Amino acid sequence: MAYTPMTGSEYPNLVNLTKRMDPDGSIAKIAELLEQYNPILQDIPMVEGNLPTGHRTTIRSGLPTPVWRKLNYGVKPTKSLTAQVDDTIGMLEDYGEVDKDLAMLNGNTAEWRMSEDIPHIEAMSNTMASTIFYGDTGAYPERFLGLAPRYASLGDASENAKPTSQVNSNYLDHVISATGDSADVETSVWYIVWGEDTVHGIYPKGSQVGMKAQDLGEDTLFDDDGGRFQGYRTHYQWKMGMCVRDWRYIVRIANVDLSAMLTTADQQGLYYAMIKAMYTVPQGRRGIFYASPGVLAMLDIAAVEKANAALGYANVFGKEVLSFRGIPVRGCNAILETEAILT
Repeated sequence: MAYTPMTGSEYPNLVNLTKRMDPDGSIAKIAELLEQYNPILQDIPMVEGNLPTGHRTTIRSGLPTPVWRKLNYGVKPTKSLTAQVDDTIGMLEDYGEVDKDLAMLNGNTAEWRMSEDIPHIEAMSNTMASTIFYGDTGAYPERFLGLAPRYASLGDASENAKPTSQVNSNYLDHVISATGDSADVETSVWYIVWGEDTVHGIYPKGSQVGMKAQDLGEDTLFDDDGGRFQGYRTHYQWKMGMCVRDWRYIVRIANVDLSAMLTTADQQGLYYAMIKAMYTVPQGRRGIFYASPGVLAMLDIAAVEKANAALGYANVFGKEVLSFRGIPVRGCNAILETEAILT
């Protein structure tokens, strides 16, 4: 039976939503390209924000406390606790410009322009995927807050990942350390359970989801010396943010040192951490592992050599992908292999 992660038919993702909207030229084609460059953009469900520039979420931060009643004694009513969290949306933009006469030489101007704009689309995709993991609004307020700053220290989850009232709660660790101990050569493996009630992307209220490509048509362009020539210009814009509605559905396995994983015995620590991550999130929901290209290659080699029975292949969205105990492991170029050691 094919594995079905908590996206796709349950929750609309970027590709689903863009295909439901009125076409404005090449928007559907762009969505397909984004999917090719960064698979995480296919997985992440998208939810329209309830604010013009973000999304306000009310989180259950505490449960009522029932008591045992004795005969002839009453019970005082209790209530749950909630906290509100605002997640912001960033605005990523770019322009593509080509010489008009050069475009016309090809004989199919529209297709040639798209081929020239593909590097811009790929760069936008890479930047957005990188921000999903490493966006830091403290250092760059124009961006949105990514996952790494929320899960930035070992132990009972990063304090940035929880509402204030939950910081000292007695939960299992959501930032797990592997065996790496070398500065600035570490990477992370992420376990994420996507969903509208767990973790999802957001886009501005009343706006278009995903990247918007606007053909600005012919315009007068300038070369490096100020000379003028006629050309075509395309404007790309992408408004997006991240909402961690329930921090319990994300686990970061940090301090993964690829250079220290040369043998099956060395890799064992990562396997144990991945198993622990699966049981750290509330049970009943299955997620997806995300790893850097180096980690993915190491795991794939182990699967081919059958060095670990837990590694194999699963069918996700009609494609065979690497899996760990039946859960997909997706490669993501945006995950750095030069992270600092988390303590």
